[in-house]
This record gives sequence, structure tokens and C-alpha cells, in this order.
Amino acid sequence: MKRIAEHGSSTYSLPMNLEIRLVLLILMGVATTGSLAGESLVYFGTATSGHSRGIYVSRFDDSSGILSAPELAAEVRNPMFLAVAPGNRFLYATGEMEGADGKRAGAVNAFARDAQTGRLTWINRQSSGGSGPCHLAVDATGQCLLVANYGSGSIAALPVRADGSLGEAATLFSRSGSGPNPKRQAGPHAHFILPSPDNRFTLDCDLGLDKVFISHLDPAAARLTAADPPFAPLAPGSGPRHLTFSRDGRFIYVINEMGGTISVFSYAATNASLTAVQTISTLPKDFATNNTAAEIVLHPNGRFLYGSNRGHDSIAVFAVDTATGRLALVEHASTLGRTPRHFALDPSGRWLLAENQGSDSVVVFAVDGDTGKLKPTGQVQPLVSPTCAVFVNEK
Repeated sequence: MKRIAEHGSSTYSLPMNLEIRLVLLILMGVATTGSLAGESLVYFGTATSGHSRGIYVSRFDDSSGILSAPELAAEVRNPMFLAVAPGNRFLYATGEMEGADGKRAGAVNAFARDAQTGRLTWINRQSSGGSGPCHLAVDATGQCLLVANYGSGSIAALPVRADGSLGEAATLFSRSGSGPNPKRQAGPHAHFILPSPDNRFTLDCDLGLDKVFISHLDPAAARLTAADPPFAPLAPGSGPRHLTFSRDGRFIYVINEMGGTISVFSYAATNASLTAVQTISTLPKDFATNNTAAEIVLHPNGRFLYGSNRGHDSIAVFAVDTATGRLALVEHASTLGRTPRHFALDPSGRWLLAENQGSDSVVVFAVDGDTGKLKPTGQVQPLVSPTCAVFVNEK
């Protein structure tokens, strides 16, 4: 085994068989040629306040778990979150632009993808309809881009044209109110928005108001209208951040940034109403240091759920009771870095990439399909301030 990377005082090693595979892939020129069988492209969003220049791309081999060194795919300011449209032709990124007052304003950027090289060609930019855009998603038809603006607490829906370009926002919701934490919840803070599995509704998490809002979705018109009921409340001070659906769509899992918990709801597809089932901590019982929960991802097999902790710097692994939706803790796995703002499972579910924003690294873990547990592979790719990862598989 040979040393391939250092992180702090720790040294990571790569097993010899993976090292040989890596050398072979390099010799085959995977950094500059088209995708191989079993290979995905991975796009990384970053915060560009440091030395990062925008969106980066790597190649990932799902048979070996080898991740190539990230290369610049497009230079753009603060592409903190990314989304790929159905069909994989276009990629969208949150960002910034200069407002009418000369100050920075929220923006969303559209890019065309080169499936062979992974490079991105900028198409156009539109206002996100608020400040601090932090999350976006494309509806299942590819006609509508949904954006959550953390700073202004607003959500927007933008039409997507046939060439992938974005039109001006057709819907903009601005909300009011506050939560019990005066520092974090003085006003609304939209943090996430996602279409329902049947594409009839959207659900968006507002950290400042402790609510998951529900809206009817008309993707062809990029129109959102409040549903009935219009929201589901969470415990005061929870700070809902992101959510995901169960594999069968019967349950929703909400990770609460401030509370360090995951809230489980049953989901009625007829009207998108939510009914509370369970709330479980993302932290060990004896952990008392500051922590904020971040990303939440369901394993493709539907049996395991993962949530990241920033402070404890770990990924909490839960087993899912698919009949009741309830969660049971499996383990806390260190991300071998600081501030795992985001992580992603590859399409096969065999590998997990943890993006440590605070230590400028992407760490590759193997996923045990029987237990859900994570095991570091020894791979650590340097990347300045990673904030998002999106897999694209052309197969």
C-alpha cells in the first residue's frame, strides 16, 4: 500500500489492487476521453471566495471506486449547488450576479454539457428572484427550474426553454414570519425545494420558519400555487434544511440543521399532506459541541438513510423500516475531514463521496449493501471548498 494523500495529521493509503487500477485508468487517458463502461462523471459545486474558480468535474469508476482528480469544467462565481436536467444535456447552478444597485444578487446559470469531456458551455443567466440562492432542482419534465433563496427567504420557478436556457421567473413566493432563535430565525430562510415523485407538487424547507411548505406545480407554466394544507410544521427551533422521499414515496425524511435531528413524516400523494411519524437525533448521545446537520440521502435500495453532521464531522447511518418509515441508528462514520456540507451516493449505491468544505477534500467511502455501513477506501481528492456533488451516468 502506498500513501496517496495527507489530511491534517492522518495518512490515507490505497490498497495495491486499487492503485494498479488507477494507473491503468490514467494510462488509458480517462481524464480526456469519453466515458468507459461503468463510469460516471461527477460535477462538484464550490464556494469561490477562496481559490476555487467554479464548477469542477471528475470521472468515477463504479467497479473500483476510483475518483479522478477534479478539473475545471466551467468558471463561474459561487456555484454552491448544482442540478442536472432529465436527459443529462443541461446543468444548472446557483450563483451570483450584479444587481441594479451594484451589489451582489442571487442568480442561476444554465450550461450545456459535453458528454465526452464533461466540460460545460455557459448558456445564460437569470435572477434567482432573491438573495443567497442555496438549492435548485429541475422538475421531471425538464420544463421548470425551482430555486430556494436562503438570504431573502423566497422561492422561484423559472421556465426552461428547449435549448436549455432559462427564462425570467414566472413564480416568486416571498414569505414572512420568524422562529424562536433570533440569530438564525429572524425571518424566512428557504433552504431547499424539490418536486414530489409524481411531479404534481413541490416541497420546500424553510429553516427560519420551521416549516415544510407545499405547493401545486404546473411545470409547463413554471407556476406554483399554495396547496391545502399549505405547510407542515416542525418543532420550534428545528431549522429544516433538506428532505428526501422514501423509495416508494410513502414517507418523507427532513434533516433539521439547527436541531441536529431527522423528522420522519408519512406522505399522502393525493394532496401532499404530511403526518409526523418520528424524530431521531443525528448525533451520539454524549456529543455536546456545536453542530449543524446538513445533507440527507436515501440509499438506492431504500433500506438505509444517511445524514451529515458539521461539527461532529460525520455521516449518521440509519436503517429504514420500509413498512413504517421509522429509522434506527446503525453508526456514525467520520468523514475524515471538516464540515461535510454535502455528500452523494453513486448511482450503484456502492460508493459515497463526502465533500469536506472546511478541509478542502473529497473522501471516497465504500458502502456495505447489507448493513449500510461506510468504510474509507483510502482515496482523498483535494478540492477547494466543495459544496455539492452530482453524478451523471450516460448509460
